Amino acid sequence: MITTPAYLRIVRASALYDLVTAIGFATPWTFALFLAGMDGLSALLGLPDRVPAFQPAHVLMVNLMGSLILVWAILRLRDTQVAYGRYDAVARLLYAIWQLYALAHGAHPLIWGFVVFEVVFGIAEALPVTSPGAKSAGGAGRSRHFLPARPGKSPPT
Repeated sequence: MITTPAYLRIVRASALYDLVTAIGFATPWTFALFLAGMDGLSALLGLPDRVPAFQPAHVLMVNLMGSLILVWAILRLRDTQVAYGRYDAVARLLYAIWQLYALAHGAHPLIWGFVVFEVVFGIAEALPVTSPGAKSAGGAGRSRHFLPARPGKSPPT
């Protein structure tokens, strides 16, 4: 069980990671720099694979994804909520699945670095959170629910 303030710090850290990472994907120019950096890192690590060149349609898809991640990251930084952390945990699970799928089909091994962050933040954002005012003795008052109740609604018992 993690306290709500600690959980919200995890959501903000996750959003900050996304903000810093997604900038590299958000425009054709930043993506070109990102690819050059990844290629340099690959060479520095002595990996045999070069980072592949992207066709314009691929760059478009990357830029769309990067733009959406930037907006999602800014939302979580400006209005940090437990519910947003829960949705982000699901998104990270999906990202990790697709990254692992890509790796299984020959994607560049530097993708493993992204998988690690997706899994770590995904697990952290899936942790149970104590309800505000929860009592520490015997678990009374703790939330057993994955998502918080919607405003004006009581959680099911």
